[in-house]
Amino acid sequence: MFQGSNALTLDAKGRMSIPTRHRDALLQQDNGQLTITRHPDGCLLVYPRAVWVERREQIMRFPMSARPLQRLLLGYAQDVEMDAAGRVLVAPELRTAAGLDREVTLMGMGSHFELWDAAALARSEEAALAGGMADVLNNFSF
Repeated sequence: MFQGSNALTLDAKGRMSIPTRHRDALLQQDNGQLTITRHPDGCLLVYPRAVWVERREQIMRFPMSARPLQRLLLGYAQDVEMDAAGRVLVAPELRTAAGLDREVTLMGMGSHFELWDAAALARSEEAALAGGMADVLNNFSF
């Protein structure tokens, strides 16, 4: 279970260091093998490989009406591996697509992560909070 946020910096080659608290779990789960792809919200999704394989099978079964979403998720998917220093390379195409420059935020989302440009995430969160709470929270207590 991945949770929490981590402020990270992409190096000049586009690599990011996986936080230590997640690194060990990823090494145990899939030997540090990950898949990174685009998300329609403008961030990147980072999946442990085994979880991605399950998601990929689900995505491939989408109806033809969801072809643009399939193209986005499958067409941009890149398999990566953590190096000995616990870093992964975020491909230039993916960095460009998500507007990632240097300051990024890695958000644990349970089975996977979202990788955001730090400023874009702040704008997205501000807009979401300004829009009010979703109906799904009507029966939820904090």
